[in-house]
Amino acid sequence: MTYTLSAPATLSVGLATPVSSAISAFKGLATDEQLGLLWVLYDNMGQAITPAAPGAARLQFAEGLLAQVRAMTGTEQLQFMRDLVERKSTPATRAYGVLTNNTKLAFWFQLAEDMGVGTVIPVPGTYKLGSAALELFGQIATLDFNQQITVLRQAVIAMGVDPIG
Repeated sequence: MTYTLSAPATLSVGLATPVSSAISAFKGLATDEQLGLLWVLYDNMGQAITPAAPGAARLQFAEGLLAQVRAMTGTEQLQFMRDLVERKSTPATRAYGVLTNNTKLAFWFQLAEDMGVGTVIPVPGTYKLGSAALELFGQIATLDFNQQITVLRQAVIAMGVDPIG
């Protein structure tokens, strides 16, 4: 199934109610639905994410973790992503937790890229978003680009475990 985002490129300030609502709804989704929706969002927003994450140039700080993930089996990669969403404390989720917010955004962008080329377990071709995730996708699609990036950023920064905090 194909999902498409198209929103006008206008500026937004702060976490407007629709953005807060989308973030809350995202956090309310089941783990695999969050992962599926992330995939769909990254698939749609792909090339626009890197310029939107000023710290993306610092992705080299995440290269060690990305290399670890790439070296995992597909089952281990999926478990790592689930552990991130569920904030389970593992060495890998703690390594993710120390990344900056923009590096986390860029990290997920790279995971999505790796999923697309098969170096990280891909979303099954038969996967379809559940009704709640599909409804949320529709809600996010109505937001302007900056609001969409804010939702995405807030979703990924909440993941993992900060070993310092």
